[in-house]
Amino acid sequence: MPTELEELVDFISHGNTEVRQLAVENLVPYSLSQPSIFKTNELLPIKDLKLLVRDYKQIAKDAITILINLSTDREILEDLASDKEFITSMLGRLTNPAEPNANLLSMLLANLAKWDDLKYILTLERPAPEELGSNNKAIDQLLDLFVKGAEGAYNKAADYDYLSYLFADIAKHAEGRQYFLTKQDYDSVVPLTKLTVFTEHKSDIRRKGVASTIKNVAFEIDSHPSFLAEDEINILPYLLLPITGNEEYDEEDTMAMLPDLQLLPPDKQRDSDPSIIQTHVETLMLLTTSRQGRDVLREIKVYPIIRETHLKVEHDGLREVCERFVQVLMRDEEGEEKVDEGMRALSRTSMSKTQGHGGPGSWAHQDEEEDDDDDTIEEV
Repeated sequence: MPTELEELVDFISHGNTEVRQLAVENLVPYSLSQPSIFKTNELLPIKDLKLLVRDYKQIAKDAITILINLSTDREILEDLASDKEFITSMLGRLTNPAEPNANLLSMLLANLAKWDDLKYILTLERPAPEELGSNNKAIDQLLDLFVKGAEGAYNKAADYDYLSYLFADIAKHAEGRQYFLTKQDYDSVVPLTKLTVFTEHKSDIRRKGVASTIKNVAFEIDSHPSFLAEDEINILPYLLLPITGNEEYDEEDTMAMLPDLQLLPPDKQRDSDPSIIQTHVETLMLLTTSRQGRDVLREIKVYPIIRETHLKVEHDGLREVCERFVQVLMRDEEGEEKVDEGMRALSRTSMSKTQGHGGPGSWAHQDEEEDDDDDTIEEV
C-alpha cells in the first residue's frame, strides 16, 4: 500500500487545479527532507513537475521551488539539464517580461549549470522577444536579460541576479570563455564587458557571480593583453575599485594609479563581502602570469591598495592571496635587478603599539619573503 506521502506525490498530476496546488504546496518541504519520494517510477514525478512550471502562478512557483531543491541530486540534475525541450521552455518563460516567477527560474537554470554538459546552451537557438532586442542565440538572450533586467527594468517581478552564477559556471569551460571574449556580430560588443560594470552593484548575488565569471574567463591567458588594454576589455578599474577603500596614499603612488582611483570620495568603501574581494585579487593574481601583466600592475601602483586591503580586512583567505600576490610582484624578473620598488612582503604578525592595537589576527609588514609554494588559483 502506498503511503500518504507517496499518494500526495501522485496528486502532482491531478486534473483538478486545487488538488494540484495543495499537493505541490505541501510537498515543498519534503523536497529537502525526503527527495527520494520524487524519484519513483523512473522519475515520473520530475516529469510532472516540469509540466507544472507552465501552470498557474502559485502552482508553478511551488513546482520550480521543488525542482530547485531537488537539483542537488545528481540523477535529477542530469534529467533536468539534459532535457533540451524543458530548457527551451524555461528560456521562453525567462525572457517573457510578464513572467512572475522569473527569479526562481533564473535560480533553477543557474543550478542546472552544475551539469557540465549544459554548455550546449552556448549553441542553443530560439526566437528572442522583440522587447529584449537580442538575437536568436540563447546565451546572448540570457546576457541581455541580465543586463537589461537589473532592478526590475525589464520585468517588474525580477532582477535576474542569479543568472550571474550561470555565467560563472559556463565560463569554467573553454567554449564559454571564448564566448565571453568574442565580439558578437549583432551588437559588436564583447560579452564580458557587459558584466564588468556590475562589480560594484548593490546586489551581493550579482557582484559575487560577476566576480567569479571574470575570474574564470581570466584563465584564458592568451587574452590578457585584451583584459589590460584600455580600448578593449579594460578590466583593471572594475577589479580595483571594489577592493579600494577611503585610505590616503603617498602623492607619488596616487598620481601613478588609474585615473578612476585618484579622485575617490572620502566615504568610499571597499566591497562589504571579503570573499568577493578575494575573488578579485585572485583575478589580479592570474593577470601576473605574463610579464606584461606584472609590469602594468607595478606601474599603476596596485601594491599599496593590496597592502591596505590586507591590513584592513580580517579574512584569512583574502589575506593569504594578498600575500601571494605581493610575493609575485616582488620577484626578480629574469636578468634584471630587484623590482619591488619599496614593496614589502605581507605576513601575519601582531601590530606594534606604535601602530595602534589591532587585536588578534592583526597584520603588519615585514621585510622577509615568505615561502609561497602554492600560487595556484582555482576556477570557481
